[in-house]
Amino acid sequence: MTTLKEDLNVDTIDDEPDSTTEGAQQESGAAESQPTAGQGRRHIVWSRVFAHGILPALALVLALGAGYLKWSAGAADDLARARSESVQAARDDAVTLLTYHAETVDKELAAARERLTGEFKDAYAELTRQVVVPGAKEKHISSVAKANAAASVSATANHAVALVYVDQTVTIGADAPTDTQPVVRVTLDKVNGRWLVSRFDPV
Repeated sequence: MTTLKEDLNVDTIDDEPDSTTEGAQQESGAAESQPTAGQGRRHIVWSRVFAHGILPALALVLALGAGYLKWSAGAADDLARARSESVQAARDDAVTLLTYHAETVDKELAAARERLTGEFKDAYAELTRQVVVPGAKEKHISSVAKANAAASVSATANHAVALVYVDQTVTIGADAPTDTQPVVRVTLDKVNGRWLVSRFDPV
């Protein structure tokens, strides 16, 4: 048998809401009504990365690639030009160095020296002064050279090597001409815009 006070206490307990259940429902509703913070942040981060990171990087890569291709094409053109010019210079120089006539040997070999550079120029001047010029005048020696072919061995902007295939006809006095076909390895250096011979070696 319960008293009136106990009955009132029971009714009061039954009427009070379950605070734990209500709090859980509120939190659940809040969670459903709001997007997850991780999803929002992920969307913002990737859009910024794409706009401020990937696009500028792609533009930079394309610019660098275009610049490299342009530089590479220009370098290839420069190398081809150096090869062509050095081979032509080697042909002309070989003919000039190996051609002289007894009557004009001084003038011809002096002009040939202007195509040379470095120690080879000094050595050539000494050789022609002491041996070639006196011999040509004394024995009436003439030499006529013609370059049949030439090929590049190597070439850079300022240094090149070429092979020159020569037909050389030497006449001594009244004797019959003598023909030879020397192959010469010509080394050239570019000095003040001109390809000059720094070595001249028979192969």
